[in-house]
Amino acid sequence: MNDADDTHYVLAMTSFFERVWSAVSWLLPSRFRAATPVVPVIRLAGVIGISTPIKPGLTLAACARVLDRAFSMRGARAVALLINSPGGSAVQSHLIFRRIRALADEKKLPVIAFVEDVAASGGYMIACAADEIVCDEASIVGSIGVVAASFGLEKLIQKIGVERRIYTSGEHKVMLDPFLPEKPEDIERLKSIQKEIHEDFIALVKARRGAKINSRETALFTGEFWIGAKARELGLVDAIGDLRTTLRESYGEKVKMPLIAERSWLGRRSAGAMDLAQPFAYPGLADEIVSTLEARALWARYGL
Repeated sequence: MNDADDTHYVLAMTSFFERVWSAVSWLLPSRFRAATPVVPVIRLAGVIGISTPIKPGLTLAACARVLDRAFSMRGARAVALLINSPGGSAVQSHLIFRRIRALADEKKLPVIAFVEDVAASGGYMIACAADEIVCDEASIVGSIGVVAASFGLEKLIQKIGVERRIYTSGEHKVMLDPFLPEKPEDIERLKSIQKEIHEDFIALVKARRGAKINSRETALFTGEFWIGAKARELGLVDAIGDLRTTLRESYGEKVKMPLIAERSWLGRRSAGAMDLAQPFAYPGLADEIVSTLEARALWARYGL
């Protein structure tokens, strides 16, 4: 068989398989078809940086693999973030923000954030990693500020007859110890640190939101928060809406929105998601199981 015959054979076989695929593809669910637009969805919910054995907190370690999988899904047209967080650790908020932006730039994918109940403080910082922010009319958005809280217990331990004994090397090692009286210099030091973190937060919001935000609004960076309509007016969000409607309008009615979640042998777990071992504590479990099955089918289809 010469080169011309080889070429003819390859073309014939290719044409044959194309005809076969065309004949049977209509029998398959739409999610198996390559032409179906796909927008992976990542749920980022809970207090940032706080973890318990019952419910994992929202940290970079908890969501890094989920983010990688979503941005690596072949055929993805964008990545959607479902955010429901009142904030928490400034460091973890910024780490998650940076990872999302790094993946978005690397994979050249737009990111859309959808605020559920709340995206406040660190939750809003994460939302700013998106190219577009959408929220509900009743969502709580904002709280661009820094807070630290503690208790003063020195009078209590005196009253119950407890003596505080602490030994340190370093005069500021027990700064703001709740069992010792406050010192003005310690408070000043704390406020100085908070101011630096707050300035970085403000700079991040301005860099990401740009001319969209109403810089003349004096309350914008005071830690105040607003509901959806006012947040849109201030430029903190881009639109009022929900994930399904927005993605169908942008990518067509057949768009698939698989929920990307971490898994383990004992059940399914992701940042802010309940474990399968507690099915009755999570009303949306059935919908997420369906989304997970769709995601697995899509990964199989696109070689992931």
